[in-house]
Amino acid sequence: MAFGAEELRVLRRALALALHPGRTSAEDVQDCLRLAESLDEAIHEGVRLRAFLLADLDRYRAALPGTAAGYFALLEEALGSAYRPVPDDLAALRALRGNPRAAALLERCRVLAEQDVRARFAQGARRVPAPAVPPARTRLLALSGGAARRSEDADKQPPKPTPKPAPAERPDPAAPKRPIPTPGEVFPRRKPPAPPHQLVC
Repeated sequence: MAFGAEELRVLRRALALALHPGRTSAEDVQDCLRLAESLDEAIHEGVRLRAFLLADLDRYRAALPGTAAGYFALLEEALGSAYRPVPDDLAALRALRGNPRAAALLERCRVLAEQDVRARFAQGARRVPAPAVPPARTRLLALSGGAARRSEDADKQPPKPTPKPAPAERPDPAAPKRPIPTPGEVFPRRKPPAPPHQLVC
């Protein structure tokens, strides 16, 4: 992004006002606002041009190997604007590494890809702390000696006292005793069946 002479003057004035705040004229405020609007337009234009560049890069990569020269030029321009190569770029360059220009770009893209992987790994390691292991699970019982160690620990623990049985209830001697039923009361005798009526001739 390049600034003209007038824009540099306004930028210098804005920095001076930021470092030494005081009475600001209306003209200075308007100049700063116009400079901010110009910067916003330049940023939006840069984003739009970058989107066009990446779209062209995708089209040229999809049409390889016939568009190798144009693809190389677009990839170099994209790398110069902080573009990071994707796996499709690395695969395309590997297929064309017989070309010296493709081999040089492949080496450059490999370095950038490795830097990105290291940066993501370091960032993830800083953000995600290692999970703490509970104290009760620090020993792996599946390893050799683990089960024996567990049995040794169990032997070292004092035995738990056995609970005493509840005392049986004793009958009250003052309570009236219930009479014991006789067999005749438990198994009453059955009445004999009535004889059949005899017919009188």
